[in-house]
Amino acid sequence: MEHLINPNVRQIELSGIRKFYNLVSEIDGVLSFTIGLPDFPTPLHIKEQAIEAIENDMTTYTHNAGTPALRKAISAFMAEKYSLNYDSASEIIVTVGASQAIDIAFRTILQQGDEVILPGPVYPGYEPLIKLAGAVPVYADTTDTSFKMTKDVIEPYMTEKTKCIVLPYPSNPTGVSLTREELTEIAEFLRGKDIFVLADEIYSELTLDRKHTSIGSMLKEQTILINGLSKSHAMTGWRIGILMAPSEIAKHMLKVHQYNVSCASSISQMAALEAMQNGKDDAVMMKKEYKNRRNYVYRRFKQMGLETVLPDGAFYFFVKIPKKFSTSLDFSLELVRTKKIAVVPGSAFSSYGEGYFRFSYAVSMESLVIGLDRLEQFLEES
Repeated sequence: MEHLINPNVRQIELSGIRKFYNLVSEIDGVLSFTIGLPDFPTPLHIKEQAIEAIENDMTTYTHNAGTPALRKAISAFMAEKYSLNYDSASEIIVTVGASQAIDIAFRTILQQGDEVILPGPVYPGYEPLIKLAGAVPVYADTTDTSFKMTKDVIEPYMTEKTKCIVLPYPSNPTGVSLTREELTEIAEFLRGKDIFVLADEIYSELTLDRKHTSIGSMLKEQTILINGLSKSHAMTGWRIGILMAPSEIAKHMLKVHQYNVSCASSISQMAALEAMQNGKDDAVMMKKEYKNRRNYVYRRFKQMGLETVLPDGAFYFFVKIPKKFSTSLDFSLELVRTKKIAVVPGSAFSSYGEGYFRFSYAVSMESLVIGLDRLEQFLEES
C-alpha cells in the first residue's frame, strides 16, 4: 500500500540532524554536541505555575488562538523587548511549538509552484514543509557573506514565482544574526512587493553581543513572525510557539491551526503565561553562561587552526572541516569512531553546508573541555 502514499511525503527524509544523533546514540560513551537543546532546567517558578494549573483542573480546551491572558502577555512582552506591536485579539496565535507555527504559515500562504528563498546553509525543518505545501525551496548561497542573507544575496534568486523569503536569525546552524542596518536594507528592498517574509526568531532572547532587532518592526505588513519559549526559557518539551502576523493574514492561519490541533496544551499555556509575565529576564543568566562558553570554544577552535565565524546568537558554531576529509559526513563519522565525540555534518543543512560541521555548545563547560581536548587530539593525529 506504500505506493498510495502522497508523493510529497514519500520523498521527504528524516532530518539529517536526528539521523546522525540516532546513529551516534547507539555508541557507548559518546559526548554529543549535536542537538540544539538548552542544558538548563525550566525555571522553577514556571514549573510551579504549571503544577498549580493541573491542581486547579485547568485541563480543558482553550480558545483556538490561545488564552486571551497569554496573548495579551505575549503582546506586551514583544512590545517591551523588540518594539513590536501586535494586537492580542487578532494578530497572535499560540501554537504547538515554533515548528507548527512555521507549518501553518507555509500552508496558508503557499500554492503549487510558488518559490521560497532560504539561506544556505539553514535548519533542515523548512524544506519539507515548503514541499508539502506544493512549493519549491530555493537556496541562496550565504557562504561568502558570513552566512548572512543580505539584500544583495537575495536579489539574484528572485523570480516572478517568489512568494516568501525566510529570515531565520539568529541562525541555526551558524549562530549569526543580522544587524538593524542589514534588516532595514532588506525591508526597504521588499517593501510593496507581493512577497512575504517569514522571520523565524526563536533564538531572539539568546543574542550575545547586541539586542535582537526584528524585521517585524520595520515591515509588519509583509512579515510573519515566528517565536516561542523553547530556547528562551528552556521549555522545549512544553511545545509553546508563537505566530504573529497582520490580522488579515493571521485570520486565515488561525483556520489552518484550528483544524490542525484545535489549541496548544492548556497546562503549557499557563506555564507560558508565567514565563511571559514574571520570567521576562529568565534568559539573562543563560545568555551569560552561553557567552562564556562561546568565547571559550572560539578560542580553542582558533588555537586548533579551525576556520569559523564568531556566532553572536543561539548556541552553535559552524566550522570548516580539515581539508584532508572529502565530506563532512566522513569527518563526523571518523571523529565519533575514534574519539567518541559527536558533531553534526554540515551536509544536514543543505548542500551549502557541505565542508562544515555544526557544534552545539549547549552543554556543560566540563563537557566542552573534554570534548575539545578530544577534538584537538583527533586533529593532531589526522
